[in-house]
Amino acid sequence: MEPQAVLDALLVLAEEAGWRVKRVPADAGEPELSVRSGLCHLRGQTWLLIAAGDSLEERIRAVAVALCQEVPELLEARFLPPAVRARLIP
Repeated sequence: MEPQAVLDALLVLAEEAGWRVKRVPADAGEPELSVRSGLCHLRGQTWLLIAAGDSLEERIRAVAVALCQEVPELLEARFLPPAVRARLIP
């Protein structure tokens, strides 16, 4: 399974968890601010930021870690392709 397909599968899980997914362009914001992929809570909503400036592996890791930490029950009882399951870090 290609890394982009793994990321896409993880993002589907994030949306199933009820998270809002926001892709952040590499040139967004102020030059001195560095946007990284990860989870944040804002005004009662959970947002998953996907920073275009991060490598594909960094984006995959950020989503996998957030899913494992925040919604492990979502991952436990469902079939996931082995390539996706392998990226999930408890």
